[in-house]
Amino acid sequence: MTWKKSIGIVFWRQERLKITFIIKELKSVQKLWKNAKERKLVNQIVVTGMVLSQTAIGENDRRVVILSKERGKIAAFARGARRPNSALVGATNPFSFGTFTVYEGRTSYTLVSASISNYFEELRTDIEGAYYGFYFLDLANYYAREANDETMMLKLLYQTLRALTNPRLPDRLIRYIYELKMLCINGEGPQVFECICCGEREKSAVFSVRKGGLVCGKCMNHITDGTPLHPSTLYTLQYIVSSPVEKLYNFLVKEEVLQQLSEIVTAYLKEYLGKQFKSLEILETITQ
Repeated sequence: MTWKKSIGIVFWRQERLKITFIIKELKSVQKLWKNAKERKLVNQIVVTGMVLSQTAIGENDRRVVILSKERGKIAAFARGARRPNSALVGATNPFSFGTFTVYEGRTSYTLVSASISNYFEELRTDIEGAYYGFYFLDLANYYAREANDETMMLKLLYQTLRALTNPRLPDRLIRYIYELKMLCINGEGPQVFECICCGEREKSAVFSVRKGGLVCGKCMNHITDGTPLHPSTLYTLQYIVSSPVEKLYNFLVKEEVLQQLSEIVTAYLKEYLGKQFKSLEILETITQ
């Protein structure tokens, strides 16, 4: 064997070893990539919900708060959602309702994709209706909690926004129904079927905000804020408290009943909620 041939064999073996090493490295990288991809897919979940709010992050991103049926209230980062050509532009706007695919990281969620079934576009052309809607979103945002079953709250919010697009229903009535039902869902609703002091059922009972509901004639002397209720007002309160969400927005009331609902529900919220919402301040300014 000539020396040239020997050198050639040695060189060929060295190159073969290099190629074998490179192939092993590529396979190792591919395996790591596959495992990372599988882990990411495992950590991806699909939730049904509605966007409550969105905040700009940097030049191109958004942070959205979603009220979901499966995970309660979640905050997710939407990468590139502020770019005009992004598929997430419309999906990250408030009122957007549909399914959201999110990646669950250690400390936060990342929005991957969304399929929106209702944007509630009608509210974008109705300033007053839009601010009613923003207030409803804020109230839901206030009460909703992470990792909590918020199915009923999501259903209430969705049905309420649908009611806002119905021209036959007064927005004021929708507001008082929503506020009262939201209180009930979160365990803070008033007692409207019997005396809150003794349990007596009496049609002539008055409503006490401080006591948290009806007070009968026998117990009336112990309160200072009793409001006599119109029979139709009492029936309306009872209907709202006891009815399923799907049947809340199928009735109208007279102006005197609507006015009394306004006084009672507004005072009750002020007593037990104690929270000021900027959206409500704007709403009350434009509806005066």
